[in-house]
Amino acid sequence: MKAKHQRLLLAGLGLVAVMGASGLALSALQDEAAFFYAPADVAGKAPPVGRAVRLGGMVEAGSIKPQPDGVSIHFVVTDGKATVPVRFSGIAPDLFKEDSGVVAEGMFQPDGSFTATNLLAKHDERYMPPEMAGKMAAAETLKP
Repeated sequence: MKAKHQRLLLAGLGLVAVMGASGLALSALQDEAAFFYAPADVAGKAPPVGRAVRLGGMVEAGSIKPQPDGVSIHFVVTDGKATVPVRFSGIAPDLFKEDSGVVAEGMFQPDGSFTATNLLAKHDERYMPPEMAGKMAAAETLKP
């Protein structure tokens, strides 16, 4: 076989290998394309039960209920269109509070509730540590 044909064969095999790897990666990520589910995403259809997913939205006002064991809390996540009850056992982040954003990592249960294994509290872009707010108030050029 001539050197030219060998190069063409190797280039063709390399192209087939890259296409195969891309196809496998795309098929593996097909269901994971969404960063997280919103309550409205699972309201009309059955949520993916027993699979690790993220649920994002706002913590509904008045919904945080600490449980008697001292480490578990129940709360409701809403996106304004639908709500999902959430159970979490563990230490909640300091920024976790009512009327604030949250991303809960965990699994949907057959009854439609969500059991979280991790909470990620979100804050708005105007967040400033208390120490910095005091320093900025003292500076004449920077006003909070």
